[in-house]
Amino acid sequence: MTVSAREYPQLLERVTELYRGLAPSTDAGTYSEDYLKLPLDERQERAEQTGKVYELLRKQHPGSGADRQEHLWTVQHARAIHQMAKGYSLDITDEAQVAEMMRLRDQVMAENVAWWNKHTGDRILLSAHNTHVSYDSFDERYPKTQGAFLRDALGRKHVSIGFSFFKGSFKAFGTDDNGMRTYSVGAAKPGSNEETLDKVRQDDYILDMRTVPNSARAWLDKSRVTWKIGAGWPDPVTYKSALGQAHDVLIHLNEIEATEYLGKP
Repeated sequence: MTVSAREYPQLLERVTELYRGLAPSTDAGTYSEDYLKLPLDERQERAEQTGKVYELLRKQHPGSGADRQEHLWTVQHARAIHQMAKGYSLDITDEAQVAEMMRLRDQVMAENVAWWNKHTGDRILLSAHNTHVSYDSFDERYPKTQGAFLRDALGRKHVSIGFSFFKGSFKAFGTDDNGMRTYSVGAAKPGSNEETLDKVRQDDYILDMRTVPNSARAWLDKSRVTWKIGAGWPDPVTYKSALGQAHDVLIHLNEIEATEYLGKP
């Protein structure tokens, strides 16, 4: 928090104490794993402390111009730190709290995107998994999605674009050993969303579901078996989704190829 040290030197000692032990000294993945191994009461205490920093900075009275802009970003940085600590203050051994953690995760991701849009005026292209950008949650582990939160915040300014594919390969973490590798899947299941979408004459196409005729709308609004391939594979769960309720626009690809993973194998 170098900006707060410069702009609010009277808070430096207090903020340093409240943030003690919080700064990462490893990569993000290791930091997250180690953080969740901390006792629950310690994680909850840290969340209380990051919340205090956020409130301390938020209540400061900046000047105008550059000072006000620096204060805006300082508060947002403190807010992001508190969002992390708050999410990690939940009990990961309790299924209900894990679901709450996932809901909070999508909520704060959406809040930060909406904040950026409001304070920069920039147009934003947000890339995320279908489960997160979808309006409806077709996975019970995610009670409300980032897409739904963004629609609430931005209304018609927001457009959700989903992806579908018929067959192909992709990179994922093995659900049995967490190792990164390439996986392949054959043709989509008969009667699934992807199997029907692939019957269209074009192999790859973009479908604006906001303007389709009623006959297509009826098909799109019915829930069917659908691919849901995230960070981990294989996934034994069968998922269903109504594409017309999940996204505004759909990009369908006949066959996909795995990306080249740049991280550690």
